[in-house]
Amino acid sequence: MAIINKFTTLSPALYEYAVEHGHNADPIRRELSEETKKLGPISAMEIAAEQGTLMGILARSIGAKSAVEVGTFTGYSSLCVARALPDDGHLLCCDVSEKWTAIARRYWEAAGVAKKITLKLGPAAETLRALPASHTFDFAFIDADKSNYRIYYEEILRRTRRAGLILIDNVLWNGAVIDPANQTDDTRAIRELNDFIAHDDRVEAVMLPLADGITIARKK
Repeated sequence: MAIINKFTTLSPALYEYAVEHGHNADPIRRELSEETKKLGPISAMEIAAEQGTLMGILARSIGAKSAVEVGTFTGYSSLCVARALPDDGHLLCCDVSEKWTAIARRYWEAAGVAKKITLKLGPAAETLRALPASHTFDFAFIDADKSNYRIYYEEILRRTRRAGLILIDNVLWNGAVIDPANQTDDTRAIRELNDFIAHDDRVEAVMLPLADGITIARKK
């Protein structure tokens, strides 16, 4: 009996087809992406458009009002999440760069979501640990320095309400997670967190091969 793969390998053309058939663009998101591309190779840190759409859909689907993001860069993901929150919703953004987040601030203002966002510059672990014990999140996105992924995951999970979602980016790490020869600190950190979450009974999780891989963990 033939084994049929349960996935479709994407060619560049098929990938473009998939993106074009989702609600993955609007003037502000497009303008932000174009400005970010002008920064050069570092622009690769911006999430894919379809990731942003997925994040917005998920945040709306669970009725999220309180959200947190670790790793803001120029603001594409935060823009998508903030738009999905209600008028009285709040997104805490953690980053270390005044330079990149200055771009984010401009687009938050242009999109009319700046009032929903608080930006904290500094080590995210310190920002999270300084939060009151009563502070809870409905939705979270982790996309920062990979060596601290496990710390961010634990600090956020303990503050996530039941049935809240935690999304983690770059979990496939351009395929390096299955390359035993790749033993960089970042690769090992991602690999170890992936293995940990696969057996973490505090959540139910799925890893999706979207962009560079994204894990969605729902707190039980």
